Amino acid sequence: MKVSIIGATGYTGEELLRILAVHPAVEIAHITSENQTGESINNVYPHLNHHYSKPLSSMRQLEQIAAESDVVFLALPHGHAMAAGKTLLAAGTKVIDLGADYRFNDTEVYQKWYKVEHTHTDAPSVYGLPELYRKRIKGASLIGNPGCYTTASILALAPLVKRGLIDFKSIVIDAKSGVSGAGRGLSLTNHFSETFENVRPYNIGGHRHTPEIEEKLSEQAGAEVVVTFSPHLIPMTRGILSTCYGTLTAGTTAEVVTQAYEESYGDEYFIRLLGQGGYPATKNTRGSNFCDIGWHIDSRAGRVVAVAAIDNLVKGAAGQAVQNLNILFGLDEKTGLMQAPLYP
Repeated sequence: MKVSIIGATGYTGEELLRILAVHPAVEIAHITSENQTGESINNVYPHLNHHYSKPLSSMRQLEQIAAESDVVFLALPHGHAMAAGKTLLAAGTKVIDLGADYRFNDTEVYQKWYKVEHTHTDAPSVYGLPELYRKRIKGASLIGNPGCYTTASILALAPLVKRGLIDFKSIVIDAKSGVSGAGRGLSLTNHFSETFENVRPYNIGGHRHTPEIEEKLSEQAGAEVVVTFSPHLIPMTRGILSTCYGTLTAGTTAEVVTQAYEESYGDEYFIRLLGQGGYPATKNTRGSNFCDIGWHIDSRAGRVVAVAAIDNLVKGAAGQAVQNLNILFGLDEKTGLMQAPLYP
């Protein structure tokens, strides 16, 4: 497969290149950067030396990129993928967007939360969470790759809401992210001296992943799901830890909860069930496409606490995008994604 990456110099684009370097069925056709056009990618990211020496081009050559690619990854800030998506789809090229532009069924919700006009409202996008939407992904031409907080939170909660095991209005998600989740751009809040030895919440009640989580959980539940989502920035480079709380419905036992997870994910390679009493840890998923899930029953409070850990740049972004690529082209989902987590 000839693969191109639009926006190859961000952390997500770089992570795609790292993963695809060992993918046996992929040839990199084009990589782009509007700020570093003409520069070799291994000068921008020296750790890619001996894997790539390809120069960065510009997405102004989009028609040529489309003609010479079987699939294009869009690793662009929100609001910038729609024009490219239209051009690529018109040329018959498959598209996997790692931004937010194609994640929502309801584009009005996107416009409300992202403050950007959606200019591709008839896009045939499919949500790219393979463990829940595999059948739809197989025949798709356009994939909206999920966000990192979203991936961990939805996977932790989907078995519970799908079977009505928790009150749909009682859900609270307390999630932590490593600093790379904010991207490579500079900002005061991401400086070393601001993040080191510091944990802080942000955008409580207003984070843009909230409606994405609610939309997909509502699909699983067949009813409206409302969540309180509280994200936190913690002083590490990679990782998402999502701790999710829900009030158990009458008659729901610990055995029923365990059965729900085993039925949902027992055959899913990239989901590792740690079981009731399990404690996922971000370091155990670092650099891998795994999602570790454990759950706990708080009988005194009548709640279940589900915990999921992922690497935000892999299962939460580039690795999941490659998993979607494999599904689109009929490959084993694990192709190119068999790296064991990095430890310590």
